[in-house]
Amino acid sequence: MEFAYNNSYPSSIGVSSFDALYGKQCRIPLYWDEVGEHRLEVSEDVEQTNKQVELIRESLKAAQDRQKSYADNRRKDLQFEVDDWVFLKLSPWKGVVRFKKRGKLSPRYIGLYEILERVGPVSNRFALPSDLFRLHDVVHVSMLRKYISDPSYVLEEQPIELKDD
Repeated sequence: MEFAYNNSYPSSIGVSSFDALYGKQCRIPLYWDEVGEHRLEVSEDVEQTNKQVELIRESLKAAQDRQKSYADNRRKDLQFEVDDWVFLKLSPWKGVVRFKKRGKLSPRYIGLYEILERVGPVSNRFALPSDLFRLHDVVHVSMLRKYISDPSYVLEEQPIELKDD
């Protein structure tokens, strides 16, 4: 197991962990002794190990930056102003408990609530109805979705004519 771990190649650093740390391939435990003369070169080994550690740090930093750039592509800054109307995101379990629906029919967002004030750069206080008194009225912006009104979707009420028959 240890041999397999020492010889595996993580994609983040590109070399095996043993090779990255010691600068050479891990050998099978049966062949630890080499024929020939052994030298003690501690200072060169320490320098080589320090260089390898620095290379590992650079590789990990590059991998971290690459992963961060992938995550940042999907992220957007959300800001809501006072008097904006928003929907509140509902956790899946609360949808089952509150609305007795699960799966595709469970609501993901509820209500249409007005933002009363901005508490911080990423938190807002909004007006909740009395039946939702258990919910906290200050939430993070990631839990809100902006309501965009479109008057073309509003149907006008047609007068109904009744005939005397």
